[in-house]
Amino acid sequence: MSLETMRPNPTWDAASYESAVDTLEAHNDELVYKVWGGDWCKDCRALLPDFGAALEAADVPADRIEEFALDRDKQGPGVEEYDIEYIPTIVVETDEGEEVTRFVEDADRPPAIWLADRLEAALS
Repeated sequence: MSLETMRPNPTWDAASYESAVDTLEAHNDELVYKVWGGDWCKDCRALLPDFGAALEAADVPADRIEEFALDRDKQGPGVEEYDIEYIPTIVVETDEGEEVTRFVEDADRPPAIWLADRLEAALS
């Protein structure tokens, strides 16, 4: 694990987010989650531990989660290729590398809920 902020929040309550967890779990073996962040970033520290807990609750295998730690200049692996400007950014892809959806730091809901809604719409 390259991002400490992706360590699951031990106080996160999966039962309170059952619908989001169910959606993530329904696709846990067919999607790849690529997460860009920085342990120094306050938005990452606020959002990613709960997202890590949601992925854990949904039994998303570790090999389907790729983490990219960026420096304070937001430089690091995949930044140019994926056009990463803000962090955290989470790109969800199929096994073939097709982007299904993307969460960017300023979304109006937490990552697990926001992504689950988009995945439900895109994959239903």
